[in-house]
Parts: sequence; C-alpha cells; structure tokens
Amino acid sequence: MDDFSSISLLSLAMLVGCYVSGIIPLAVNFSEERLKLVTVLGAGLLCGTALAVIVPEGVHALYEEVLEAKHHELASPKVKESETGAEVSPVHEHDHSKLHAYIGVSLVLGFVFMLLVDQIGSSHMHSVEDPEAARAASSKITTTLGLVVHAAADGVALGAAASTSQTSVQLIVFVAIMLHKAPAAFGLVSFLMHAGLERNRIRKHLLVFALAAPLLSMLTYLGLSKSSKEALSEVNATGVAMLFSAGTFLYVATVHVLPEVGGMGHSHKPESGAAKGLSRMEVLALVVGCLIPLVLSIGHQH
Repeated sequence: MDDFSSISLLSLAMLVGCYVSGIIPLAVNFSEERLKLVTVLGAGLLCGTALAVIVPEGVHALYEEVLEAKHHELASPKVKESETGAEVSPVHEHDHSKLHAYIGVSLVLGFVFMLLVDQIGSSHMHSVEDPEAARAASSKITTTLGLVVHAAADGVALGAAASTSQTSVQLIVFVAIMLHKAPAAFGLVSFLMHAGLERNRIRKHLLVFALAAPLLSMLTYLGLSKSSKEALSEVNATGVAMLFSAGTFLYVATVHVLPEVGGMGHSHKPESGAAKGLSRMEVLALVVGCLIPLVLSIGHQH
C-alpha cells in the first residue's frame, strides 16, 4: 500500500471515528469516569508520541536532508578534491547550528500556536461589556472553533507522519490522535447539548470538527510531496512539520487536557466540579499512555 492510500484510509477512519464518538452522547449515557480515564490515556499517548516518535522522526528528517545535500555537493564535479578532502564530515558545525535552530524554533512555534489559539478563544469570551450575554451568544461557536483548530493541528501531525513513509510512525500518531479526539468529540457534543443547541445543529458542529483533522492531514501530505520538497532547498518541510506538530501535541496534553481533567484548568464545559489532581487509576493510565509509543518505537529503524 502506497503512502497516499495509507493516509487516505487513516483520514477516513479518523473522520468516522470522531463522528461516531460524538454521536454517542445523543444516543446513550456514558460514564464520565470512563471518559475521563480515556482522556488521560490519550494525553499520555500525545506526550509519548511527541517525545518518542515525532521528535526523533522530525530530527532524522532534517539531518537526512542535510546529509543528502552534502553528499551531492561532494559528488559534484564542480567541487575540487583538494577543497573537499577525504576525511571531511558531510555535516559541518554550521549545519548543526542551523538544524538545532530549526528543531527548537519548530517545537516552540507549535507550542505557542496552540497557546495563542486558546488565548484568542478566551479573550473573545470576555471582550464585551456583558460577559454573560457574550457567553450565551458565542460560547457554542467559540468552543467548536477552538476544537476545530486543535483538530487541524492533529491533522498536520498525521500528514507529516505519512510523508515519512514509515507505517509504524503513522499508526502510532493515528492512535494517539484518536484517543485524544474521540473524547473531545464526546465532550463537544455533551457541551452543546447542555447549552441547549438543536440536535441538527449539533450534528453540523460535530461534522465540521470531525472533518478538520482528515482534511488537514491530506493537505499536509500533499504539501509535503516530493515536488514541494524540491522547491524548498534549504529546509526539509517534513521535519519542520513534524516538530511543529510535536509542539502542538505537548501543549494539548500538558496545558489543555491534563489540567482540565485534573480540575486545575479551563474547560470547554460550563462547569467543572472535578476534584483536584488525578486518581491512581488516571495516573496509571497517563504513565501507560506515555510508555506505549516508547515501547512501540524500540527497535524501530529508518
């Protein structure tokens, strides 16, 4: 199966999985404790996937690009042998400094991007004189838009993973995203139901949310195609995109999901009466989630 077929199937599975997860609150009552446990497991998977899978793959992609460029340079007939030398390393100190800058900047930009998304959503809620009226009028749309942007960032991660041609990486990223997005879809629909939105409009909100990640994953994959890479002579777009997505994963897990389920941060729900901190089972789920990508990546070779 080629990369395009793989990303197409994963995108379709993500669309169906998110939509079905969101429909559940409209049909049956689901235990809040179990949902919280799955959410914590998903947060752990996001952290583990970012640190053990996406960051190493992104760094590898960046270094691979520089190595190929240097090998072409050394093999070029325009370069004299006396200028290259047989013992000169293909990656020079200047290249290391440039790659380190790309790695740090990409991770930070991904983290800051999600931070700004959350802050813009929050400021929009309190930017008028009557906060209660603003909440009633715009909280539904703001919540949906905020989650759509989060989902779009997840799509970038999957699209970048698909461009590496590593099936195991794609599957790990896909599972991590789904264990985060499925509870998010459930929570979105539950919030909209609590806010009194009509069921038909709830389904439309859910469909937009479910489509965000698959569409961005396909666009990212197509944008990182070979023809696009050739146009970017200085930067490996796949490596930068993966590191950017790793930054978004770390933000969503550590700043958005964990404080929310632990009752210590903002929530997309109108009220949050959760106790402070995580239970033992939730801590265990978090640790297991962090370790799963690490275990799956052991022995993984490029």
